[in-house]
Amino acid sequence: MTDTLLNAVRRYVQAYADPAGLAQTPIPGLTTIRSTAPSGLVHAIAKPLVCLVLQGSKRVAMGAETFIFNAGDSLLIAADVPTVSQITCASIDAPYLSLVLELDPAVIVDLSMQMKALPAADGPPVRAEPTDAEVADAALRLMRLLERPASVPVLHGQLVRELHYWLLAGRHGAAIRRLGWPQGHARRVARAVAVLRAEFMRPLPVERLAAIADMSPSSFHHHFRAVTSLTPLQFQKQLRLIEARRLMMSQGVTASSAAFTVGYESVSQFTREYGRMFGLPPVRDTAAVKRWAGGPA
Repeated sequence: MTDTLLNAVRRYVQAYADPAGLAQTPIPGLTTIRSTAPSGLVHAIAKPLVCLVLQGSKRVAMGAETFIFNAGDSLLIAADVPTVSQITCASIDAPYLSLVLELDPAVIVDLSMQMKALPAADGPPVRAEPTDAEVADAALRLMRLLERPASVPVLHGQLVRELHYWLLAGRHGAAIRRLGWPQGHARRVARAVAVLRAEFMRPLPVERLAAIADMSPSSFHHHFRAVTSLTPLQFQKQLRLIEARRLMMSQGVTASSAAFTVGYESVSQFTREYGRMFGLPPVRDTAAVKRWAGGPA
């Protein structure tokens, strides 16, 4: 990992980061992140992505597995799986800095066909490896492109495509190729996941999701769990709880309001399930996060 890429990301986040340390770029799916202190636990169901860590350290847990990655590593999340992450090494003098790119299945399909590369057998959806030099170089050219805004609409597509190519050609390639295999289980499940993400606040019969994935309900249930580690109902529930927590933390809405907004009909059920996922009931969790952040509880 070159200091040049580190400095390019540092300049960008210093100029554009929001109060949470996120700096969305005008390139779709490309985000830079800065944190000047270790973070609390962050629950998410991330879209498939690659995260290049440039400075500091982060820990990501998926189920019973924990991955620790440091400067010079790249984390791949190759499926829509639930994770709990925490920045573990960051300070004002040496903040945690990373570059995140959401993976594009359409680009992966096209490149895999041209490369005549077949998908590998199923493997772990989360993994950390040293970042390939070619990946870092393509990422640097993307960051440099951002310094010339007029060129972004014209040139970003081919650079994003090149970055995908080097990812496919590198250490993470076998796992990434499964995302783009049109008739593979991962890609078919991803079609149902897209609907779950868009409509998680409303009831979604498993028969409808199975039809979207072009599977029978029993086969869909099996392959959905194999890909995401959750049942469709558990997946929807986690999406609801994560969104409810975001509403309470960032917008200050009450627990009952958040519960109804994300689709719960019972506040008591919401409170029970929230406590099981986050370790504390909603009101106490919100107060604890505010105390940790140094704000009024």
